[in-house]
Amino acid sequence: MSNSTLRIQRLRDLLQGDACLIMPCCFDALSARLIEQAGFPLTFMSGFAVSAARAAMPDAGLLSVTEMVDQGRYICDSVSIPVIGDGDTGHGNPANVHRTVEQYANAGFAGIMIEDQLAPKRCGHTGVKEVVDRGEAMRRMRAAIAARNAGCGLVVVARTDARSALESGLGADAALDEAIWRMQAFADLGADLLFLEAPRDEKEMERFCREVPGVHMANMLEDGITPMVSPQRLGQIGYRVAAYPLTLISCAVQAMNTALDALKAGETPSRRVDFATLRNLVGFDAYDDLLRQYEQEVQ
Repeated sequence: MSNSTLRIQRLRDLLQGDACLIMPCCFDALSARLIEQAGFPLTFMSGFAVSAARAAMPDAGLLSVTEMVDQGRYICDSVSIPVIGDGDTGHGNPANVHRTVEQYANAGFAGIMIEDQLAPKRCGHTGVKEVVDRGEAMRRMRAAIAARNAGCGLVVVARTDARSALESGLGADAALDEAIWRMQAFADLGADLLFLEAPRDEKEMERFCREVPGVHMANMLEDGITPMVSPQRLGQIGYRVAAYPLTLISCAVQAMNTALDALKAGETPSRRVDFATLRNLVGFDAYDDLLRQYEQEVQ
């Protein structure tokens, strides 16, 4: 069994448990490795965080599928835990969605998230205005599931942004009704993990989990639209996964700004890992061990 197959199966096993899984989101290979070393059993490649770290650009559909797959390949190669990738809208029509799923599988991902926003998409907590109609949303999801069933086996995460996109036109209650309808339809098509983006309170979260059977994911974005809820409470509501999409990159930005302030003041930043730790983290010790093995063979 290949490493990719093992990670996909590991992810499926994790989703069948009882407790709510804490899933810090990564943006590059280094952050993914830190997540694994900290003992977390899975991670998610955040589109917002990758756009920020790779290009210093907003999460507004500006990175191509090639750039996302390239980033993902480095991330997946750096860890042994399963990684779910942000597949955005699937980057085109249903045929594009099918190929995007295949590309993510080839890069080493264990899962992929596909959403129903109108392209170009944007971060779900920055004012989503449009989602595609039901028919197109269903076609996207059928394509993703068909690609999964054709052999790649990726866990398919189905996301809807209807709660935010339709509120101004339909009102909050009708927008939530539509979001729940779409979640149920995605579940009926065979989606593995269900993600209703940006519920406004615990009442809406409870309704989603109660009315749509399946495995549910919550998005815990600090200062976002959805209230921050403890993993224990999320588990009680009915969530299986709690994603933290920007926690690491926002903390990294704060730490780098603090270090830059110290340098401007002519000081050496005090809050840092030592050089030996950093060298080991990126694999220099293992690299040197490998070189020594080859030197011994020559002797």
